[in-house]
Amino acid sequence: MHWFPQLLCLALLGYAQALSSSGNRVLVVTEQVSDKEKYSKFWGDLENRGHKLLFKSPKDDRIALFQHGERAFDHIILLPTKSKSFGPSLTPTLLLQFINKEGNILLTLSAESLVPSAISSLLLELDVHLPPDRFSVTVDHFNYDTLSASEKHDVLLLPQPSGLRKDLKTFFAADGLIAFPRAVAQELGSSSHLLTPIVRAPETAYSYNPKEEAETVEDPFAVGSQVTLVSSMQARNSARFTILGSVESLEDVWFDATIKALGGKEVKASNREFAKHLSAWTFMETGVLKVGNVEHHLSKAGFGNSNVVQSGYLNPRIYRIKNDVTFNFELSEYSFDHLDPFVAAPEDTVQLEFTMLSPFHRLDLQPISKTQNSTIFSTTFRLPDQHGIFSFRVNYKRPFLTNVDEVREVTCQWSKDTMPSSCKDIRAALAECLQSSECVLIQRHQPNDCLRPPLLETLPTRCQQLKKGYGECKRGMIDMRKRFRGNQPIAVSKELEGEKSPQLYAGGGTGSAVKATSGHEDERVETVVGLDGEKRVVR
Repeated sequence: MHWFPQLLCLALLGYAQALSSSGNRVLVVTEQVSDKEKYSKFWGDLENRGHKLLFKSPKDDRIALFQHGERAFDHIILLPTKSKSFGPSLTPTLLLQFINKEGNILLTLSAESLVPSAISSLLLELDVHLPPDRFSVTVDHFNYDTLSASEKHDVLLLPQPSGLRKDLKTFFAADGLIAFPRAVAQELGSSSHLLTPIVRAPETAYSYNPKEEAETVEDPFAVGSQVTLVSSMQARNSARFTILGSVESLEDVWFDATIKALGGKEVKASNREFAKHLSAWTFMETGVLKVGNVEHHLSKAGFGNSNVVQSGYLNPRIYRIKNDVTFNFELSEYSFDHLDPFVAAPEDTVQLEFTMLSPFHRLDLQPISKTQNSTIFSTTFRLPDQHGIFSFRVNYKRPFLTNVDEVREVTCQWSKDTMPSSCKDIRAALAECLQSSECVLIQRHQPNDCLRPPLLETLPTRCQQLKKGYGECKRGMIDMRKRFRGNQPIAVSKELEGEKSPQLYAGGGTGSAVKATSGHEDERVETVVGLDGEKRVVR
């Protein structure tokens, strides 16, 4: 048994790696070797969190984002360059393919560097617009650092971003001010709901080209809240693309800088903490949802979950209409190196949809219990009076959280000892019509004999119509073309009075679906196979 400790260590190591929501291979694309020293504290924080950094030049032909059809890296950091274009390994098409393969990208910009054509094309694909001027910078004459930008006002001091809405969670909030030196403004288009601003500029900020010698700015690129300094795009596969408009905010100088707002006191900048939160969210260390057990079963008084499992009734494939069903959903949230129980925002709820082609029920899932690393959400409801194939679906998609879309299909059938009320009503009306007919009342024939030729021809037209409608109703129960909508309820009170009813079966009226018979028509006999596999003869 000397090998047992080694196997245990390997198992624990595999478990620890399995907890990571994404990989730790980071490609840093930088043109200058000095960037390693300029951002040394930022690189050190990433390495302390377990990331492995590989520095490459954008012109390096040996860069390969994919190997054997899979990602060679899990994350990419793109620093500003002085060249107008990247190499052939970093084209917009390859970067989009990297996102489609669930890779994450952190793009940094600077007003003192050019934006490569590959980056401009990629941002246009994502509906993110940059200033047309190469050296445009964002300034604010009311929210700037009086120590380092007393004249140019191009170092903005902004508080830590809070939640966009009360029903959204935020992963970037902290105490203190963040310094954004020489930031590039971004304008987000309204055509994509995948784009989300993280840090917006104040109402007094604007973007302009400082090389234009003019006392006033007549046509700025963007003003006020139109200016976004930090933005994000989370794709449908939950891959993340973050745009930081000020790469200088990641420098060691600003990690330890002392700043002073207009009319304020000298304080230490919170750039290091903000950089940690921003990179952690981009690299899937926060805001990642994990789905645990998904269970559904019949809900009965005194019928606990343990009894459900032992009796074999957990997650059945078939239910009966109008069954009371309980649905349980386990959800966790990944936070840096461990899983926590998921807690929704104060005004947000996780919902369950019980749907066919469209939702029959949309119910709020209530948290009923918590484990060490998950929350159990649950709800109990009654299945609709409709047979067919249904789905339990939890479709939870929120900004800054990975998408959750879990579907479980079940079949709802009629009860074995009952029949749809539409067929029961029309059968009762047909029986009453036969009992009052001459074939049964005077000639003393059996009702079944009266429904067959030649006695069928002697029945009143009303009885023949009810017989025809009853056959169509029974056929609608097993007809695959109607199995989604089924037979609709009918009323036969007018039939009992000798009048035509507006509707007999599955949406058809007596005037259009059942015609008066002359007694010389041939009866059509069909053999159909029901849902239970048995053959039936339908006239």
